[in-house]
Amino acid sequence: MIEITEVPSPFCGIGTDDLTIRVEGLSLKVIENGCAVNTPAFEQVITDTRPRVNGQEVDLDVAIEAAAALLKDTRLPVIGGCATDVNGMRGLLALADRAGAVVDNMNFTGARNNFLALQDSGWMNTTLAEVKNRCDLLVVVGTDLEAFAPRFYERYIWNKEAMFVEDTSSREVIYLGKAPSGSASTSPSGKHAQILACQTQDLPEVVAVLRALVKGQPITAKAVCGIAVSDLQALADKFKAAKYSVVTWAAGALAYAQAELTVQQLSEMIKDINNQNTRCSGLPLAGKEGDQTANQVCGWTTGYPARMRFSAGYPEYDPFLNDTHLLLANGEADALVWVQAFNSKSVPPETSLPTIVVARSGMVFTKEPDVFIPVGTPGIDHAGHAYRMDNVVAIRLKKLRDSGLPSTAEVLNGIEQAL
Repeated sequence: MIEITEVPSPFCGIGTDDLTIRVEGLSLKVIENGCAVNTPAFEQVITDTRPRVNGQEVDLDVAIEAAAALLKDTRLPVIGGCATDVNGMRGLLALADRAGAVVDNMNFTGARNNFLALQDSGWMNTTLAEVKNRCDLLVVVGTDLEAFAPRFYERYIWNKEAMFVEDTSSREVIYLGKAPSGSASTSPSGKHAQILACQTQDLPEVVAVLRALVKGQPITAKAVCGIAVSDLQALADKFKAAKYSVVTWAAGALAYAQAELTVQQLSEMIKDINNQNTRCSGLPLAGKEGDQTANQVCGWTTGYPARMRFSAGYPEYDPFLNDTHLLLANGEADALVWVQAFNSKSVPPETSLPTIVVARSGMVFTKEPDVFIPVGTPGIDHAGHAYRMDNVVAIRLKKLRDSGLPSTAEVLNGIEQAL
Protein backbone atom coordinates (compact mmCIF):
# COMPACT_ATOMS: atom_id res chain seq x y z
CA MET A 1 0.00 0.00 0.00
CA ILE A 2 1.32 3.41 -0.99
CA GLU A 3 0.02 6.97 -1.03
CA ILE A 4 0.64 9.15 -4.08
CA THR A 5 0.37 12.92 -3.72
CA GLU A 6 -0.09 15.72 -6.25
CA VAL A 7 -2.13 13.49 -8.53
CA PRO A 8 -3.61 15.31 -11.55
CA SER A 9 -7.11 14.45 -12.76
CA PRO A 10 -8.26 13.97 -16.37
CA PHE A 11 -11.91 13.83 -15.27
CA CYS A 12 -12.96 17.26 -13.96
CA GLY A 13 -11.81 19.53 -16.80
CA ILE A 14 -10.21 22.17 -14.58
CA GLY A 15 -6.79 20.61 -14.13
CA THR A 16 -7.12 19.56 -10.49
CA ASP A 17 -3.62 18.37 -9.58
CA ASP A 18 -3.53 18.10 -5.78
CA LEU A 19 -5.28 14.80 -5.09
CA THR A 20 -3.79 12.27 -2.68
CA ILE A 21 -4.62 8.69 -3.59
CA ARG A 22 -3.99 5.49 -1.66
CA VAL A 23 -3.06 2.56 -3.90
CA GLU A 24 -3.44 -0.99 -2.61
CA GLY A 25 -3.00 -3.53 -5.38
CA LEU A 26 -5.58 -2.55 -8.01
CA SER A 27 -7.74 -0.61 -5.55
CA LEU A 28 -7.61 3.19 -5.38
CA LYS A 29 -8.92 5.43 -2.61
CA VAL A 30 -9.02 9.22 -2.83
CA ILE A 31 -8.07 10.38 0.66
CA GLU A 32 -7.49 14.11 0.08
CA ASN A 33 -9.08 16.76 -2.17
CA GLY A 34 -11.60 14.50 -3.85
CA CYS A 35 -14.94 15.73 -5.23
CA ALA A 36 -18.19 14.40 -6.64
CA VAL A 37 -16.59 14.10 -10.09
CA ASN A 38 -13.07 12.88 -9.35
CA THR A 39 -13.58 10.48 -6.44
CA PRO A 40 -15.90 7.96 -8.15
CA ALA A 41 -13.88 8.17 -11.36
CA PHE A 42 -10.63 7.25 -9.61
CA GLU A 43 -12.15 4.66 -7.29
CA GLN A 44 -13.98 2.62 -9.93
CA VAL A 45 -12.96 -1.03 -9.69
CA ILE A 46 -11.57 -3.12 -12.53
CA THR A 47 -13.96 -5.88 -13.63
CA ASP A 48 -12.79 -6.72 -17.17
CA THR A 49 -9.19 -7.69 -17.72
CA ARG A 50 -9.35 -9.64 -20.99
CA PRO A 51 -10.76 -8.75 -24.42
CA ARG A 52 -13.86 -10.47 -25.77
CA VAL A 53 -14.78 -11.45 -29.32
CA ASN A 54 -18.44 -12.41 -29.78
CA GLY A 55 -18.69 -12.57 -25.99
CA GLN A 56 -15.82 -15.02 -25.54
CA GLU A 57 -12.59 -14.06 -23.78
CA VAL A 58 -9.54 -14.05 -26.04
CA ASP A 59 -5.96 -12.82 -26.02
CA LEU A 60 -5.28 -9.21 -27.00
CA ASP A 61 -3.65 -10.06 -30.33
CA VAL A 62 -6.67 -12.17 -31.31
CA ALA A 63 -9.04 -9.30 -30.48
CA ILE A 64 -6.93 -6.85 -32.48
CA GLU A 65 -6.97 -9.15 -35.51
CA ALA A 66 -10.74 -9.59 -35.17
CA ALA A 67 -11.24 -5.82 -35.04
CA ALA A 68 -9.06 -5.33 -38.11
CA ALA A 69 -11.02 -8.00 -39.97
CA LEU A 70 -14.30 -6.18 -39.24
CA LEU A 71 -12.90 -2.91 -40.58
CA LYS A 72 -11.04 -4.34 -43.57
CA ASP A 73 -13.76 -4.02 -46.22
CA THR A 74 -15.82 -1.16 -44.74
CA ARG A 75 -16.62 1.93 -46.79
CA LEU A 76 -17.52 4.38 -44.02
CA PRO A 77 -16.80 3.25 -40.47
CA VAL A 78 -17.46 5.72 -37.67
CA ILE A 79 -15.05 6.18 -34.76
CA GLY A 80 -17.12 7.74 -31.98
CA GLY A 81 -16.55 8.61 -28.35
CA CYS A 82 -12.95 9.79 -28.87
CA ALA A 83 -12.51 9.93 -25.09
CA THR A 84 -8.82 9.30 -24.55
CA ASP A 85 -5.49 11.06 -24.03
CA VAL A 86 -3.14 12.70 -26.54
CA ASN A 87 -1.41 9.50 -27.64
CA GLY A 88 -4.75 7.72 -27.82
CA MET A 89 -6.06 10.40 -30.19
CA ARG A 90 -2.92 10.15 -32.31
CA GLY A 91 -3.57 6.43 -32.68
CA LEU A 92 -7.25 7.06 -33.37
CA LEU A 93 -6.48 9.47 -36.21
CA ALA A 94 -3.96 7.07 -37.72
CA LEU A 95 -6.61 4.35 -37.71
CA ALA A 96 -9.24 6.71 -39.16
CA ASP A 97 -6.86 7.70 -41.96
CA ARG A 98 -6.12 4.05 -42.74
CA ALA A 99 -9.76 2.94 -42.64
CA GLY A 100 -11.31 6.04 -44.26
CA ALA A 101 -13.41 6.61 -41.14
CA VAL A 102 -15.44 9.43 -39.64
CA VAL A 103 -14.03 10.87 -36.39
CA ASP A 104 -16.68 12.24 -34.03
CA ASN A 105 -16.14 13.23 -30.40
CA MET A 106 -19.09 12.35 -28.17
CA ASN A 107 -19.39 15.94 -26.84
CA PHE A 108 -19.09 17.65 -30.21
CA THR A 109 -22.76 18.55 -30.63
CA GLY A 110 -22.46 20.84 -27.61
CA ALA A 111 -18.98 22.05 -28.52
CA ARG A 112 -20.28 22.94 -31.98
CA ASN A 113 -22.06 25.93 -30.40
CA ASN A 114 -18.61 27.28 -29.54
CA PHE A 115 -16.86 26.35 -32.78
CA LEU A 116 -19.47 27.98 -35.02
CA ALA A 117 -19.20 31.26 -33.08
CA LEU A 118 -15.41 31.10 -33.02
CA GLN A 119 -15.15 30.37 -36.75
CA ASP A 120 -17.62 33.10 -37.68
CA SER A 121 -16.50 36.08 -35.61
CA GLY A 122 -13.84 35.03 -33.09
CA TRP A 123 -13.78 35.56 -29.35
CA MET A 124 -11.68 36.89 -26.45
CA ASN A 125 -11.14 34.15 -23.87
CA THR A 126 -9.00 33.75 -20.78
CA THR A 127 -7.19 31.02 -18.86
CA LEU A 128 -7.75 29.49 -15.45
CA ALA A 129 -4.58 31.19 -14.18
CA GLU A 130 -5.92 34.60 -15.24
CA VAL A 131 -9.24 33.88 -13.52
CA LYS A 132 -7.40 32.91 -10.35
CA ASN A 133 -5.19 36.01 -10.32
CA ARG A 134 -7.33 38.78 -11.87
CA CYS A 135 -11.07 38.12 -11.87
CA ASP A 136 -13.18 40.42 -9.70
CA LEU A 137 -16.59 39.70 -11.29
CA LEU A 138 -17.69 36.23 -12.47
CA VAL A 139 -20.89 35.87 -14.49
CA VAL A 140 -22.10 32.30 -15.02
CA VAL A 141 -24.49 31.92 -17.96
CA GLY A 142 -26.92 29.04 -18.31
CA THR A 143 -25.06 26.37 -16.38
CA ASP A 144 -24.59 24.96 -12.89
CA LEU A 145 -20.87 25.61 -12.55
CA GLU A 146 -20.34 23.80 -9.27
CA ALA A 147 -22.04 20.66 -10.58
CA PHE A 148 -19.80 20.78 -13.65
CA ALA A 149 -16.60 21.28 -11.66
CA PRO A 150 -17.20 21.00 -7.88
CA ARG A 151 -13.82 22.51 -6.94
CA PHE A 152 -13.82 25.43 -9.39
CA TYR A 153 -14.68 28.04 -6.76
CA GLU A 154 -12.27 26.64 -4.21
CA ARG A 155 -9.33 26.68 -6.61
CA TYR A 156 -9.99 29.67 -8.85
CA ILE A 157 -12.36 32.12 -7.14
CA TRP A 158 -11.99 31.79 -3.36
CA ASN A 159 -8.25 30.99 -3.51
CA LYS A 160 -6.40 32.60 -0.61
CA GLU A 161 -3.77 34.37 -2.70
CA ALA A 162 -4.02 36.17 -6.04
CA MET A 163 -1.48 38.31 -7.86
CA PHE A 164 -3.80 41.23 -8.65
CA VAL A 165 -6.72 40.87 -6.23
CA GLU A 166 -6.02 41.89 -2.66
CA ASP A 167 -9.02 40.15 -1.07
CA THR A 168 -10.48 37.30 -3.14
CA SER A 169 -13.52 37.05 -0.85
CA SER A 170 -14.61 40.41 -2.26
CA ARG A 171 -15.13 38.89 -5.70
CA GLU A 172 -18.71 38.99 -6.96
CA VAL A 173 -20.52 36.06 -8.55
CA ILE A 174 -23.71 36.41 -10.61
CA TYR A 175 -25.72 33.59 -12.19
CA LEU A 176 -27.73 34.38 -15.32
CA GLY A 177 -30.29 31.69 -16.12
CA LYS A 178 -29.80 28.53 -14.06
CA ALA A 179 -29.27 28.79 -10.28
CA PRO A 180 -26.38 26.98 -8.57
CA SER A 181 -27.11 23.59 -7.01
CA GLY A 182 -25.02 24.13 -3.87
CA SER A 183 -23.19 26.71 -1.81
CA ALA A 184 -19.72 26.68 -3.40
CA SER A 185 -20.39 30.07 -5.00
CA THR A 186 -20.90 31.66 -1.56
CA SER A 187 -17.82 33.68 -0.59
CA PRO A 188 -15.73 32.90 2.52
CA SER A 189 -17.25 36.03 4.08
CA GLY A 190 -20.76 34.63 3.58
CA LYS A 191 -21.84 36.67 0.53
CA HIS A 192 -24.17 34.67 -1.71
CA ALA A 193 -24.13 34.73 -5.48
CA GLN A 194 -26.76 36.92 -7.11
CA ILE A 195 -29.19 34.94 -9.27
CA LEU A 196 -31.00 36.40 -12.28
CA ALA A 197 -33.11 33.36 -13.06
CA CYS A 198 -34.74 32.49 -16.36
CA GLN A 199 -35.42 29.38 -18.43
CA THR A 200 -32.50 28.12 -20.49
CA GLN A 201 -34.45 28.59 -23.75
CA ASP A 202 -34.98 32.27 -22.81
CA LEU A 203 -31.25 33.03 -22.70
CA PRO A 204 -31.04 34.30 -26.31
CA GLU A 205 -33.51 37.09 -25.54
CA VAL A 206 -31.97 37.89 -22.15
CA VAL A 207 -28.41 37.97 -23.46
CA ALA A 208 -29.46 40.16 -26.41
CA VAL A 209 -31.00 42.71 -24.04
CA LEU A 210 -27.96 42.61 -21.77
CA ARG A 211 -25.64 43.26 -24.69
CA ALA A 212 -27.80 46.19 -25.81
CA LEU A 213 -27.56 47.67 -22.32
CA VAL A 214 -23.78 47.23 -22.29
CA LYS A 215 -23.66 49.20 -25.55
CA GLY A 216 -25.89 51.91 -24.09
CA GLN A 217 -28.89 51.17 -26.30
CA PRO A 218 -32.32 52.16 -24.90
CA ILE A 219 -34.66 49.36 -23.78
CA THR A 220 -38.30 50.37 -23.26
CA ALA A 221 -39.47 47.07 -21.75
CA LYS A 222 -39.57 46.75 -17.98
CA ALA A 223 -38.77 43.05 -17.88
CA VAL A 224 -37.49 40.31 -20.15
CA CYS A 225 -38.33 36.64 -19.54
CA GLY A 226 -39.03 37.32 -15.88
CA ILE A 227 -35.87 39.39 -15.22
CA ALA A 228 -36.25 43.10 -14.52
CA VAL A 229 -34.45 45.22 -17.11
CA SER A 230 -33.21 47.35 -14.20
CA ASP A 231 -31.38 44.25 -12.86
CA LEU A 232 -29.80 43.66 -16.27
CA GLN A 233 -28.81 47.33 -16.37
CA ALA A 234 -27.16 46.93 -12.98
CA LEU A 235 -25.22 43.94 -14.35
CA ALA A 236 -24.15 45.96 -17.39
CA ASP A 237 -22.92 48.70 -15.05
CA LYS A 238 -20.99 46.14 -13.00
CA PHE A 239 -19.24 44.92 -16.15
CA LYS A 240 -18.10 48.48 -16.87
CA ALA A 241 -16.96 49.08 -13.28
CA ALA A 242 -15.05 45.80 -12.90
CA LYS A 243 -11.31 45.64 -13.50
CA TYR A 244 -11.37 42.11 -14.92
CA SER A 245 -14.73 40.42 -15.41
CA VAL A 246 -15.16 36.86 -16.69
CA VAL A 247 -18.18 35.36 -18.44
CA THR A 248 -18.40 31.57 -18.36
CA TRP A 249 -20.79 29.12 -20.01
CA ALA A 250 -21.05 25.44 -20.96
CA ALA A 251 -21.96 25.13 -24.62
CA GLY A 252 -23.47 21.69 -24.08
CA ALA A 253 -25.92 23.09 -21.51
CA LEU A 254 -27.41 25.43 -24.11
CA ALA A 255 -29.75 22.73 -25.38
CA TYR A 256 -31.86 24.62 -27.89
CA ALA A 257 -31.76 25.31 -31.62
CA GLN A 258 -29.07 27.69 -32.90
CA ALA A 259 -27.48 28.06 -29.48
CA GLU A 260 -24.28 29.10 -31.26
CA LEU A 261 -25.93 32.51 -31.72
CA THR A 262 -26.12 32.89 -27.93
CA VAL A 263 -22.41 32.07 -27.66
CA GLN A 264 -21.76 34.62 -30.39
CA GLN A 265 -23.82 37.26 -28.55
CA LEU A 266 -21.83 36.62 -25.38
CA SER A 267 -18.55 36.78 -27.29
CA GLU A 268 -19.50 40.02 -29.02
CA MET A 269 -20.67 41.51 -25.69
CA ILE A 270 -17.28 40.68 -24.20
CA LYS A 271 -15.63 42.59 -27.05
CA ASP A 272 -17.99 45.53 -26.41
CA ILE A 273 -17.01 45.61 -22.73
CA ASN A 274 -13.33 45.67 -23.65
CA ASN A 275 -13.99 48.84 -25.64
CA GLN A 276 -15.02 50.65 -22.45
CA ASN A 277 -11.74 51.09 -20.57
CA THR A 278 -11.93 47.77 -18.72
CA ARG A 279 -11.11 44.10 -19.26
CA CYS A 280 -13.50 41.22 -19.82
CA SER A 281 -12.90 37.67 -21.04
CA GLY A 282 -14.83 34.51 -21.79
CA LEU A 283 -14.25 31.08 -20.26
CA PRO A 284 -16.01 28.20 -22.07
CA LEU A 285 -16.44 25.18 -19.80
CA ALA A 286 -15.21 21.88 -21.27
CA GLY A 287 -12.36 19.40 -20.87
CA LYS A 288 -14.28 16.41 -19.54
CA GLU A 289 -13.74 12.93 -20.99
CA GLY A 290 -11.07 14.13 -23.36
CA ASP A 291 -13.16 16.48 -25.50
CA GLN A 292 -10.60 19.28 -25.47
CA THR A 293 -7.83 16.74 -26.05
CA ALA A 294 -9.66 15.27 -29.05
CA ASN A 295 -10.18 18.65 -30.69
CA GLN A 296 -6.64 19.80 -29.96
CA VAL A 297 -5.02 16.72 -31.49
CA CYS A 298 -7.40 16.82 -34.47
CA GLY A 299 -6.62 20.52 -34.88
CA TRP A 300 -2.86 20.32 -35.02
CA THR A 301 -2.95 17.12 -37.12
CA THR A 302 -5.53 18.10 -39.74
CA GLY A 303 -6.40 21.77 -39.23
CA TYR A 304 -9.94 20.82 -38.17
CA PRO A 305 -11.59 19.89 -34.88
CA ALA A 306 -13.30 16.51 -34.56
CA ARG A 307 -16.36 15.55 -36.63
CA MET A 308 -14.50 14.99 -39.87
CA ARG A 309 -14.10 12.09 -42.28
CA PHE A 310 -11.18 10.51 -44.14
CA SER A 311 -13.23 8.56 -46.73
CA ALA A 312 -11.98 10.75 -49.59
CA GLY A 313 -8.36 10.08 -48.68
CA TYR A 314 -7.99 13.40 -46.88
CA PRO A 315 -9.79 15.05 -43.92
CA GLU A 316 -13.18 16.66 -44.69
CA TYR A 317 -14.83 18.66 -41.90
CA ASP A 318 -18.58 19.02 -41.46
CA PRO A 319 -19.91 19.85 -37.98
CA PHE A 320 -23.44 18.66 -38.88
CA LEU A 321 -23.26 15.77 -41.36
CA ASN A 322 -20.41 13.88 -39.69
CA ASP A 323 -22.52 13.19 -36.60
CA THR A 324 -22.31 9.60 -35.31
CA HIS A 325 -26.03 9.37 -34.49
CA LEU A 326 -27.05 10.89 -37.83
CA LEU A 327 -24.80 8.56 -39.83
CA LEU A 328 -26.13 5.53 -37.97
CA ALA A 329 -29.77 6.62 -38.31
CA ASN A 330 -29.42 7.32 -42.05
CA GLY A 331 -27.70 4.02 -42.77
CA GLU A 332 -24.57 5.74 -44.12
CA ALA A 333 -22.10 4.06 -41.76
CA ASP A 334 -21.20 0.39 -42.03
CA ALA A 335 -19.26 -0.12 -38.78
CA LEU A 336 -18.88 1.57 -35.39
CA VAL A 337 -15.74 1.89 -33.30
CA TRP A 338 -16.39 3.34 -29.83
CA VAL A 339 -13.41 4.71 -27.89
CA GLN A 340 -14.04 5.66 -24.25
CA ALA A 341 -11.12 5.28 -21.84
CA PHE A 342 -12.53 7.49 -19.04
CA ASN A 343 -16.19 6.71 -18.35
CA SER A 344 -17.49 3.13 -18.31
CA LYS A 345 -21.09 4.41 -18.20
CA SER A 346 -20.69 6.16 -21.55
CA VAL A 347 -21.75 3.24 -23.73
CA PRO A 348 -21.91 3.26 -27.53
CA PRO A 349 -25.21 3.98 -29.28
CA GLU A 350 -27.20 0.85 -30.06
CA THR A 351 -26.81 -0.36 -33.63
CA SER A 352 -27.02 -3.55 -35.67
CA LEU A 353 -23.73 -2.68 -37.40
CA PRO A 354 -20.47 -4.47 -36.60
CA THR A 355 -19.25 -2.80 -33.40
CA ILE A 356 -15.81 -2.55 -31.84
CA VAL A 357 -15.54 -1.08 -28.35
CA VAL A 358 -12.19 0.06 -26.94
CA ALA A 359 -13.12 1.28 -23.50
CA ARG A 360 -12.55 1.41 -19.78
CA SER A 361 -13.02 -1.79 -17.83
CA GLY A 362 -16.49 -2.19 -16.36
CA MET A 363 -18.60 -1.10 -19.32
CA VAL A 364 -21.96 -2.92 -19.37
CA PHE A 365 -23.76 -3.39 -22.69
CA THR A 366 -27.38 -3.96 -23.62
CA LYS A 367 -26.02 -5.76 -26.68
CA GLU A 368 -22.56 -7.33 -26.56
CA PRO A 369 -20.28 -5.74 -29.18
CA ASP A 370 -18.52 -7.90 -31.74
CA VAL A 371 -15.19 -6.96 -30.19
CA PHE A 372 -14.64 -5.47 -26.74
CA ILE A 373 -11.12 -4.53 -25.65
CA PRO A 374 -10.79 -3.13 -22.11
CA VAL A 375 -8.03 -0.55 -21.85
CA GLY A 376 -6.27 1.30 -19.09
CA THR A 377 -7.44 4.73 -18.03
CA PRO A 378 -4.98 7.59 -18.65
CA GLY A 379 -3.88 9.03 -15.32
CA ILE A 380 -4.54 5.75 -13.51
CA ASP A 381 -3.20 2.76 -15.44
CA HIS A 382 -0.63 4.59 -17.56
CA ALA A 383 0.95 8.01 -17.92
CA GLY A 384 -0.26 10.43 -20.56
CA HIS A 385 -1.36 13.97 -21.38
CA ALA A 386 -4.82 15.55 -21.47
CA TYR A 387 -5.87 19.15 -22.14
CA ARG A 388 -7.85 21.02 -19.51
CA MET A 389 -10.76 23.31 -20.33
CA ASP A 390 -8.79 26.47 -21.22
CA ASN A 391 -6.73 24.61 -23.87
CA VAL A 392 -3.39 26.12 -22.80
CA VAL A 393 -2.15 23.39 -20.48
CA ALA A 394 -1.63 19.72 -21.27
CA ILE A 395 -1.88 17.99 -17.90
CA ARG A 396 0.84 15.41 -17.31
CA LEU A 397 -1.05 12.37 -16.09
CA LYS A 398 0.57 9.86 -13.75
CA LYS A 399 0.55 6.08 -13.67
CA LEU A 400 -0.83 4.97 -10.29
CA ARG A 401 -0.97 1.18 -10.54
CA ASP A 402 0.03 -1.85 -12.63
CA SER A 403 -3.24 -3.20 -13.99
CA GLY A 404 -1.80 -4.98 -17.00
CA LEU A 405 -4.34 -3.29 -19.26
CA PRO A 406 -3.05 -1.86 -22.57
CA SER A 407 -3.41 1.83 -23.39
CA THR A 408 -5.85 3.07 -26.02
CA ALA A 409 -2.90 4.06 -28.19
CA GLU A 410 -1.46 0.52 -28.08
CA VAL A 411 -4.76 -1.03 -29.13
CA LEU A 412 -5.62 1.44 -31.90
CA ASN A 413 -2.09 1.39 -33.28
CA GLY A 414 -2.27 -2.40 -33.27
CA ILE A 415 -5.53 -2.39 -35.26
CA GLU A 416 -4.13 0.16 -37.71
CA GLN A 417 -1.01 -1.92 -38.26
CA ALA A 418 -3.10 -5.07 -38.73
CA LEU A 419 -4.99 -3.27 -41.50
